[in-house]
Amino acid sequence: MSQRIETRPKPARSVPAARIDFTPEDRIWIADRIQEVLESGQLTLGKYGAEFEKRFAQYCGARHAVAVNSGTAALEIILRSLPDISGKKVLVPTNTFFATAAAVIHAGAQPVFVDTDPETLSVRVEDIESAITEDTAGFIVVHIGGTITGQIDKLRALAERRNIWMVEDAAHAHGSRFNGAHSGTFGIAGAFSFYPTKVMTSGEGGMIITNDDRIAEEARIYRDQGKASFLINAHVRLGSNWRMSEPHAIIGLRHLSRLDDMVRDRRRIARIYDRELQSSTKLRSLKPADGSESNYYKYIAILNEELDRAELRKLLREQFNVSLSGEVYETPLHKQPVFESLATRSLPVSEDLCARHICLPIYSGMTEESAMQVVNAVEATL
Repeated sequence: MSQRIETRPKPARSVPAARIDFTPEDRIWIADRIQEVLESGQLTLGKYGAEFEKRFAQYCGARHAVAVNSGTAALEIILRSLPDISGKKVLVPTNTFFATAAAVIHAGAQPVFVDTDPETLSVRVEDIESAITEDTAGFIVVHIGGTITGQIDKLRALAERRNIWMVEDAAHAHGSRFNGAHSGTFGIAGAFSFYPTKVMTSGEGGMIITNDDRIAEEARIYRDQGKASFLINAHVRLGSNWRMSEPHAIIGLRHLSRLDDMVRDRRRIARIYDRELQSSTKLRSLKPADGSESNYYKYIAILNEELDRAELRKLLREQFNVSLSGEVYETPLHKQPVFESLATRSLPVSEDLCARHICLPIYSGMTEESAMQVVNAVEATL
């Protein structure tokens, strides 16, 4: 381990939990094109939205990409586009964001919560397989923190063997790959979020990717109020206003052009954390499996014992000027009040790990000095 801070004067430099990376060149490029669309008057479903879809599909190696107004909408649209989902059960990781399960309910199905893989915070094949019943339509895999589980090929094979579908919640996983294949391309479709905290953003927005022609066609109908055509006021699906605006598409296009550079920056910081924390007796870093290339949306560390995280956050902020990133997630879904009626059993691995992990600051443009400030602060505080 590197030299530690012996005294505790509060450092002058603040390390934020996250930071959105827009260069001066980015801001000029974005502003010029927003001026253009304001002058044109076409503020939605225009050329920049189409270009964003085309480039994102190419980047991911998918046949189709459909831009929508949030990652939540992307998930719900995918589920609504799948046949015979109404009234069926969908297996959902309990360690995920509210929207994953809410999208299942809004699409007319029932979520069944599944426990967590302690090595990845994703799901295990055996837990998914044991939860499958004759009413199961499919399951959702979430790439927690931007890391694709090393079991992804086995999960895909399980779906094929049991004649059910697998959908990827890739909200965290822009630029993440497993054995060279991009997140979102392992299942029947993948959903991405471009919320401002993500590795790349469009301000607000989401994207569906798929190689299934029918799902792509349905998604374009659902996102525009269920209309058969943008120009014809005939509604053929119970859709909603899930369109992405042109200004949001312009922002997303610019960030997409720099995505690989931003991911490389995050991996550089992750290597520092890996190196400096490998001998820690207080925590262990969550490591991607062989073949899994994480974008490090989050740098996750498991504490060796359950501590008061609120107090830990307070001490790091007040004594060391270090802000921890938000957990993934602090409360599993089966413990959320809104899903109380669906919580039929205890899921002990999730309950333990959700209470016992932290996420260290990591973002594009972060310096080695800031990373070492985080390392020293965490070790001293623990």
